[in-house]
Amino acid sequence: MPDTERIEQNRAAMRRFETCINTNDLALGEELISPSAVFTAPFSPVPLYGAKGYLSVVDFMRRSFPDVHWTLEDMVADEKTIAVQWRCTGTFSGPDSFAGLPPNNRKFSTTVMNFYTFDEAGRIIADVSAVGIAGILQGIGALPAVSCR
Repeated sequence: MPDTERIEQNRAAMRRFETCINTNDLALGEELISPSAVFTAPFSPVPLYGAKGYLSVVDFMRRSFPDVHWTLEDMVADEKTIAVQWRCTGTFSGPDSFAGLPPNNRKFSTTVMNFYTFDEAGRIIADVSAVGIAGILQGIGALPAVSCR
């Protein structure tokens, strides 16, 4: 029988995590992310750890997309893992280039999937993402838009 209390606890944590990444709130991140959590990012040659490491990814995105925003659109959960469908939007107007391109004020909107694993204390210990980089690159003009018709 599923542990519905634990599932709901993790779902509530994920809704708070949405606030954390959209406000870049380190204190909230430290409540939600285990200090031993390890994350990899394409811009870092070494693994990133804990809330500070995770939010460095948010900082990286904000340098190219100052208005980057994640909206939790759907989630499926069990006692240890939550699959989340995010809508990620932003405008390529920051001071930093992205994927070798200079800022061009183009907007993007893409869907990304992430799978979060929780420890016994209800904190995130892993995040595996299905990379939505193609949607970002199409939105900023680095790749042509593809129609599925």
